[in-house]
Amino acid sequence: MTKPLIELQNVSFQYEHTKVLHNISFSVSEGDFLAILGPNGSGKSTLLKLLLGIVKPLSGEIKLFGESINSFHNREWVGYVSQKSNAFNSAFPATVEEVVKSGLTKKLGLFRRIPKNANRLVRNALESVGMENYMSRNIGQLSGGQQQRVFIARALIAEPKLLILDEPTVGIDHENVQSFYDMLATLNKEQQKTIILVTHDVDTVSNRISHVACLNHTIHFHGFKKDFDTISNNKLNDWYGHSVRKIH
Repeated sequence: MTKPLIELQNVSFQYEHTKVLHNISFSVSEGDFLAILGPNGSGKSTLLKLLLGIVKPLSGEIKLFGESINSFHNREWVGYVSQKSNAFNSAFPATVEEVVKSGLTKKLGLFRRIPKNANRLVRNALESVGMENYMSRNIGQLSGGQQQRVFIARALIAEPKLLILDEPTVGIDHENVQSFYDMLATLNKEQQKTIILVTHDVDTVSNRISHVACLNHTIHFHGFKKDFDTISNNKLNDWYGHSVRKIH
């Protein structure tokens, strides 16, 4: 039986007098590929901040790897890739190799010496995302999808057990989205990386994902992808507050 890496029990959160999340309970087990779905303003970003320990819940309990998040210190076990498209300065003068190598600081600490095998670690991480031929390329010369793969490699170099991706297809053209999900599926199945994919777009749900959680201030559904496929569009419309459709 696989062990849970994340456990939330009756978690609520509010900003001043505005309640954002209410009574959230779900778990993520080792080897899962979970998509957290929800419209804009549904609390997805706040949920991520809770999982990353940036904010604390108003009530309820969060556990990471079986330990209370308040006493959890192995932060390098959790890799996080944000929405790079809205924040990354493409004119930043750094090569792909330098960007990926900077991810070692999370594992080693800010003032530890970079190990002698750093170049091999960089290549291994880039091979995992199909970008090993771009090591010497300036990061600003890459497409949005290529840059996102590089940032995933930067997270992977610290060898996390859990990978959290926040809207990872923002800035990626439609033609390359499917190959991007193929890459994530390979990481999940061949490297046994547990993945949480956060998105507002129901269309991203595909056969590569094992579990789905529907969030709109509370959890309306959490379970296997095959069970999510049986949910009617009318029920999804009620959860989301507007018309949605699923693409298989």
